[in-house]
Amino acid sequence: MLNNRFFTTLFKILILPLLAVPGLAFAEYGLNLPEGVTPISRDIYGLHMTIFWVCVGIAVLVFGVMIYSMINHRKSKGAVAANFHESTTVELIWTLVPLAILIIIAVPSTRVLIDLEDTSKADMTVKITGYQWKWQYEYIDAEGEGISFFSNLAQKSRDGIKDASIRNSDENYLQDVDKRLVLPVDTRVRFLMTSNDVIHSWWIRDFGVKQDANPGFINDAWAYVEKEGVYRGKCTELCGKDHGFMPIVVEVKSKADYAKWVADEKAAAIAAAASGDREWSMEELMTQGAKVYSTNCAACHGVTGAGVPGAFPAMTGSPIVTEADQIPAHIDIIINGKSGTAMQAFGKQLSDSDIAAVVTYERNAFGNNTGEIVQPAAIKSAR
Repeated sequence: MLNNRFFTTLFKILILPLLAVPGLAFAEYGLNLPEGVTPISRDIYGLHMTIFWVCVGIAVLVFGVMIYSMINHRKSKGAVAANFHESTTVELIWTLVPLAILIIIAVPSTRVLIDLEDTSKADMTVKITGYQWKWQYEYIDAEGEGISFFSNLAQKSRDGIKDASIRNSDENYLQDVDKRLVLPVDTRVRFLMTSNDVIHSWWIRDFGVKQDANPGFINDAWAYVEKEGVYRGKCTELCGKDHGFMPIVVEVKSKADYAKWVADEKAAAIAAAASGDREWSMEELMTQGAKVYSTNCAACHGVTGAGVPGAFPAMTGSPIVTEADQIPAHIDIIINGKSGTAMQAFGKQLSDSDIAAVVTYERNAFGNNTGEIVQPAAIKSAR
């Protein structure tokens, strides 16, 4: 009879760890890669499964031989170890067989890698720039030329960070944005990726796209999405304290709906440009300023304007936002930032109207109440 100690040890090593994982049998395929909605994502999935089954075959063969040897050539059955070395045949086998396996794996892997890097024949191009902590999208194809916007964490998710009731009711907590990247279905899209500050990484699982955005360099990737819908991703490079708060949301529309979206965006851009040439009321500036502050400033200076002592200055009672002769300096630091600090330049990120609104808001919120109004015209002249 087989030694009971052998089966007891085998049970502890192989079976107990499996029983310790709840629902493992039911979760098997849930742990696998998704096939995605693009040709390249399905190629990656196919390559993954090919290599997976090769590894399964190797594991079955190797562990099968090991288990058979342990059972049938154990000491209790009187087995005596053979004494041999420098077998040319054995050495050839364990050299040539792995080499053959590597070649079998290398052929499909090379094909997928070449396809992954081939961004030629694109129907449209989108430039993606990473910022701490948001994404900028610029359409540089003929149809969408001139469309450019920033995509920030959705306000509901921002509110949910400190409010558990909002957080628990938000189905897409930390996975939604205030403005989505919109693409047409059945279109080969080339992505050009760079960064304005530190290294970021743009990742959409269902597209099979993950590419670093490096400052001073441009990387590219591509996708051909064959199914309309909303697809979510995130920055996958640790890029600072709000790294977890810069999700990616892509909405893929039919070509007709995409053309309508392009027309609406261009009309909105014209309206936004015109808004910089009119006089805004205090109420309008405060309402818009609150939105701009929450999206761009609250992460460092705090929702209440209290800042973080020793790191980020407070808005409440600060001379630069309370003294009338400091208005030019207040505008300048928002437009150009402050070197050597975490205060980045918002001149290229915000419109004249947005900067005027946030300056007015900061000078009249958090108990400052200066009564001072800054109009978009003042921002235009300060640039």
